[in-house]
Amino acid sequence: MQFLVIGMDGTDSEALNRRLAARPAHLALGDELVASGNMWYGAALWDDDGKMKGSMLLMDFSSEQELQGWLAKEPYMTGDVWKSVEIHKCNVREPWQFNRPKEFFDSRNSK
Repeated sequence: MQFLVIGMDGTDSEALNRRLAARPAHLALGDELVASGNMWYGAALWDDDGKMKGSMLLMDFSSEQELQGWLAKEPYMTGDVWKSVEIHKCNVREPWQFNRPKEFFDSRNSK
């Protein structure tokens, strides 16, 4: 079962500092989730000034309970980074179409 998770950071003066403090653990857990097949894609969301303000993750878990288990240990949740979280069940059509070689993305970034 696939889920689109959108976590939005707080807007207080310490929000970015909390994100940066939790980010190494968030990325490490993300690497584990990619390796297990539970995370398919993730992106930092930016404001108009190029500062991180939230996250978007496309997750795949066998149940909502597994999703909630991940959220219970997600560093952006436990570190008080995300102040709001939206979860949408979704169904990615033919997800293998997004598995492209690194060169594909490198060529697009050089344009």
